[in-house]
Amino acid sequence: MAGKFEPKVPVQLDPPKDDPISLEALAQANGKDNGKCYVAIKGIVYDVTGNKAYQPGGAYHVFAGKDASRALAKTSTKPEDVSPEWQDLPDKEKSTLNDWVTFFSKRYNVVGRVEGATNFES
Repeated sequence: MAGKFEPKVPVQLDPPKDDPISLEALAQANGKDNGKCYVAIKGIVYDVTGNKAYQPGGAYHVFAGKDASRALAKTSTKPEDVSPEWQDLPDKEKSTLNDWVTFFSKRYNVVGRVEGATNFES
C-alpha cells in the first residue's frame, strides 16, 4: 500500500549500514548522558537518538539499547516483553512486528546489525 507508515515530514536517511554491533555496544546506546540511542528490531539496529520518546524518561525508553522485537510485536512497553525472540509469536503479532520494521525503516537510520543475530527473516 503506497504511503503506508510514511512520516508526516519527509526524512532524509543515510544508506543502511551493515556494521556488526555487539550486545554490549547496543546496551550502551541507551540515550543516557546525552549519548547515542539505538533500538534493534529483528537484529537490525536503528539510531533513534533524535526522538525524545526513546531518551531517559520517555515513553519508549524501555526499548533503548535493546532488541525490542517481541515487545513491539505485542505492542507492549512492559520491560519483561523486551526481547529479541519473536519467531514463536502468532502470525498476527509477526505482522505487527513487520509493520514496525517498515515504520522504523522510513524514519531512522540503520546503523548496523546485532552481532550474532540470526533473526532477520520475516
